[in-house]
Amino acid sequence: MGRPGARKLAVVAVSAAVVSVGAAAPPTPTSETPAKVPVAVGYGGAVASVDADASAAGIEVLRKGGNAVDAAVATAAALGVTEPYSAGIGGGGYFVYYDAKSRTVHTIDGRETAPLTADSTLFTENGKPLAFADAVSSGLSVGTPGTPATWQTALDQWGSRNLGTVLKPAERIASDGFTVDDTFRSQTASNETRFRYFPDTAKLFLPNGQLPVVGSTFKNPDLARTYQELARKGVGAIYHGDLGDDIVDTVNKPPVDPGSGWNARPGKLTEKDLAAYGAKLQKPTRTSYRGLNVYSIAPSSSGGTTVGEALNILEKTDLSKASEVQYLHHYIEASRIAFADRGRWVGDPAFEDVPTKDLLSQRYADSRACLIKDDAVLSSPLAPGDPRHPAACDTGGTAAPTTYEGENTTHLTVADKWGNVVSYTLTIEQTGGSGITVPGRGFLLNNELTDFSFAPANPAVHDPNLPGPGKRPRSSISPTIVLDRHNKPVVALGSPGGATIITTVLQTLTGFLDRHLPLVDAIAAPRASQRNAAQTELEPGLYNSDLRTQLEAIGHSFKLNPEIGAATGVQRLPDGRWLAAAEKVRRGGGSAMVVDPAP
Repeated sequence: MGRPGARKLAVVAVSAAVVSVGAAAPPTPTSETPAKVPVAVGYGGAVASVDADASAAGIEVLRKGGNAVDAAVATAAALGVTEPYSAGIGGGGYFVYYDAKSRTVHTIDGRETAPLTADSTLFTENGKPLAFADAVSSGLSVGTPGTPATWQTALDQWGSRNLGTVLKPAERIASDGFTVDDTFRSQTASNETRFRYFPDTAKLFLPNGQLPVVGSTFKNPDLARTYQELARKGVGAIYHGDLGDDIVDTVNKPPVDPGSGWNARPGKLTEKDLAAYGAKLQKPTRTSYRGLNVYSIAPSSSGGTTVGEALNILEKTDLSKASEVQYLHHYIEASRIAFADRGRWVGDPAFEDVPTKDLLSQRYADSRACLIKDDAVLSSPLAPGDPRHPAACDTGGTAAPTTYEGENTTHLTVADKWGNVVSYTLTIEQTGGSGITVPGRGFLLNNELTDFSFAPANPAVHDPNLPGPGKRPRSSISPTIVLDRHNKPVVALGSPGGATIITTVLQTLTGFLDRHLPLVDAIAAPRASQRNAAQTELEPGLYNSDLRTQLEAIGHSFKLNPEIGAATGVQRLPDGRWLAAAEKVRRGGGSAMVVDPAP
């Protein structure tokens, strides 16, 4: 797939990626853990995720004639087994789909919802906001799961296989087991204390009362049976059936060890909440950047609007010719501005008047871009602008700090032989979610409602992210698909990482499109994340470099973050092959696979 004129943004990067890394054949799915490789090139379709078993599950479905949507659901279900602290049927997410036949992009908002009885005081006690740690490991934090509805909606709209068929690889992994790696063990260890609060969680994830051993086989027969039940009954088992009843019972009476002393506050979820839930088909956000069309998810996630606004702010700066210092400076400042606007304007559009179109207008971006100076740094928290009434370089208004979001989630990217593409980010919020396992069902429940503001971020400013009945908490999830001027795929990508998702996707896109890095290298590049805070977070590769010193000379202030995000992506090459790319190191390295590395 070529691109006309001077728009050859990624062709050099493509050649470099193919030459330097080469085509890696995907392992055949077996009971043994497939090898992880960060990049693969070939035909017939591609899958990239953080986990080799999960990527292999998607490849298996593609090899048997399934399309990208079928493979995405299969990969997601497998991640629910092998990455249970990041995703699963107890959570939610956002699904972005490119249809090759019509050359159009469609999205599903599968975000969890607050109970219908919730109000703005959901996380307050005695008139004061709860401590975050007290809210997380409780029934209060659990929203109505959206992942099962997302899977069924995607399959109904665009899939070619039924739910039972695409769940089979994941069911097999849950039954036969997967090999424990360092990441799984370390994530279990970081949650060990709170996992022990809940006997069902401890029984599942601390076998024989111990941390799982690296190299051992971890099985989840309860989850295998749950997948079998979903295959037989459909997702109605959750939203209208016995499985849903079990979720409600668990949320409202968290099965806590009485000897732990933990106050696991009960939630307010009901069967009515489950029955009322629906995954929302909605239009994507769209931003034009360097002559390309960038599509992502619209609110309730802030991902599409915030990445899109930052790209628009950067549109008139030639990042391809900028020095590394100036490139990072402009990227950081654009992120700062976009986050200032996100905090003021973005929430669930069913409850809030979100000016999505105005936030994504080039006119508004230009009014904000003039705040950026080559030799100075904006102070944070920066006040938001007014996208409906843009005023050039306006610094008036009242700032609100960015609220905390859990940093664990997972992302997968899939393409098929027909040219369809899926970019899908799913989550149970922070690592381990609420820490509460549904007894006998094999999966953790989300703590997604803690993405709401517990109290207004700034009492003087309207906060669009306070809880409400049936409301979706604001997210930063940013699954993205980039098309050329003929509406054919260029690249698709996304990342986990809470609020850092937005900056990871923005930095990876600009690294690939502007700096001409091969996709796998744009993903691997050391990251910076500025979210309208006094300090910008840097990974060690930047924190320990001369670039940090040069940026500090301009006025930037930094703090160290050991690891930011874990992106995956797929790229359509000019000769028709797919390139799948994942992390080289983060989260233990990702897994990129293609159906066939040969023609």
